[in-house]
Amino acid sequence: MAASIELRLTLSVCLVFISGFSSVSALIEGLYCGTQSCYDVLGVSRDAGKAEIGRAYRQLARRYHPDRYQPGESDDSRETAQQKFLLVATAYETLKDEELRKDYDYMLEHPEKYYSHYYTYYRRRLAPKVDVRIVILVTICAVSLFQYYSWWSSYTEAINYLMTVPKYRIQATELAKQQGLLNKTKEKGKNRRSKEEIREEEEQIIRDIIKNKIDIKGGYQKPNISDILLCKIILFPYHLCTYVAWNCSWFYRFTIRGEEYGDEEKLYIIRRYMKMSQAQFDSLDNSLVETFLKQQLWIKENYEAYREEQEEEMKMKMATDPRWKRYRRWMKSEGPGRITFADD
Repeated sequence: MAASIELRLTLSVCLVFISGFSSVSALIEGLYCGTQSCYDVLGVSRDAGKAEIGRAYRQLARRYHPDRYQPGESDDSRETAQQKFLLVATAYETLKDEELRKDYDYMLEHPEKYYSHYYTYYRRRLAPKVDVRIVILVTICAVSLFQYYSWWSSYTEAINYLMTVPKYRIQATELAKQQGLLNKTKEKGKNRRSKEEIREEEEQIIRDIIKNKIDIKGGYQKPNISDILLCKIILFPYHLCTYVAWNCSWFYRFTIRGEEYGDEEKLYIIRRYMKMSQAQFDSLDNSLVETFLKQQLWIKENYEAYREEQEEEMKMKMATDPRWKRYRRWMKSEGPGRITFADD
């Protein structure tokens, strides 16, 4: 009987020791409130609600706030009061957030998961405060706006250049006269305008005609809102389905059924051989494109012969070009690695 009583007392002491050790080891230095319990810091129980936690925080904040500290009102120094205020603020920030409070309660209940508590704490602490999706969306919108602005700048630059080319300027002036835009009767009286105002109006008319009549292609073409990054991302599923359907149709028509190529398909094959983008290919002269079709460059052998011919012509031009000859003589006699002296 005495032995059983002694055994029960021993087990009780061990349980008390283990529970006390767990509660102490659950408080980790550097995490949350450190070696103190956030509940004890605020003086509330673990079942306290948000309202009770808020009241406890406000009372302690008024007491330890550095701006309200008065020497002599308490035994704490200014530095001690400031440290207590920071601890109270940390405890309140930990317990007012439901997710953070769950993590903290889980740490108190499972002190053995030491490294897991570190990971959970710093994952929340270092996580971005703004949703990553919002950051990506704002970045894409900013890039798209920059794209559209730069394209408009290039297009405006091209129009300004064409305004100075006599060929296009004369044609635009003739069209304006035919449409009666420059043949207006002179105004008299109060409505009479100065020569500068008339000249500005005529320049604007010529500019508008050049914009509407001249098809600028390539890198200086008129910007299209569907080409910016944001629209491309939104329309990507549609373009992907279109691309897959187009390839399947090509394989079925020309590989399985053996249909003959049309002009559009022939130009597509030629453009692929030349490794040019659609915008680059569209900027070529129509006469040059017709030459491609006449020479049947969609056939691989014909294109290889055409390419070799163009390379030979380029070599001949470079061999007879005086500037190229001077460059070769300079490279042979001097070159970029020649050492010279100041007195040379």
